[in-house]
Amino acid sequence: MELRQLTYFVTVAEELSFSRAAARCFISQSAISHQVARLEHELGAKLIERSTRLVRLTDLGAQVLPLAQQMLQIESMITATARTPSGRVRMAANMSFAQQSLAAIAQLRNEHLDVEIEFIIKSFDQRIEAVLGGDVDLALIRGGLDRPGLAVQELWVDDLVVAMSQSHPLAGADEVGLAELGGYPLLLPSARDQVLLHNVIRDAFDRHGLERPRQAPPLPVDHTATMELLNHPEEWTVLYERTPLAGIAFTRDRERALRVSVSAVVRSPAAHSEIVGDLIAALQSVRSAMPGHD
Repeated sequence: MELRQLTYFVTVAEELSFSRAAARCFISQSAISHQVARLEHELGAKLIERSTRLVRLTDLGAQVLPLAQQMLQIESMITATARTPSGRVRMAANMSFAQQSLAAIAQLRNEHLDVEIEFIIKSFDQRIEAVLGGDVDLALIRGGLDRPGLAVQELWVDDLVVAMSQSHPLAGADEVGLAELGGYPLLLPSARDQVLLHNVIRDAFDRHGLERPRQAPPLPVDHTATMELLNHPEEWTVLYERTPLAGIAFTRDRERALRVSVSAVVRSPAAHSEIVGDLIAALQSVRSAMPGHD
């Protein structure tokens, strides 16, 4: 029996879907099904009943589930204890958080001179796995997350920046309405590559009873949104932050509906250390002191 097999079994049991469980674990559906079947073979009994329309736990599966969850929690705590030396805190984020993260670290260092604080650049998936595995103590993410073994604390909510070519008909306004923006094609990466922005924009237009904007062809992974805006001045997009660029105009939506939460992700159920708590507080303090934020 492997911990990996228990992880996959627990995920399927919680989702009651092999496809959703595979997406959560970032593996193929066939792979997760194979590993659960191997676990069942080793135990000599079925844990999950499968059909074309239904996935449910057997009686034995319902008994095994809390034991498997407990084993995974213990494994996570052991790993975290072994990998986190005293006097060191590791935080993972992406480059868009670099400025405020480094400012928070500098503030915290003044209070904890004996603590080494590392800032590590990782992709979203890498951040989550690093927290789960105990490689980092804290990860910053945008949007929400529901994963066993993790606790998510919302830190603040950011307004997204609306960007367009300076030749766009709406360029130059301090703010524009969603209805106005909806009249022009929206440039975004594919939903597979940037599901958060797609969800935020969809929900904003739906909440205000507006027709969703027409989607421009998805932004290729090797292209930048700003360059595409210059090539297609009738389009618009949203960005997480405003970075002055030649030929690009920035504004905000009048309704303040295009917003996204920023959260800290730590391991659970083990409580994070006092130093990690102080780092979270420093991040919130730095953000509230930034121009344009309350």
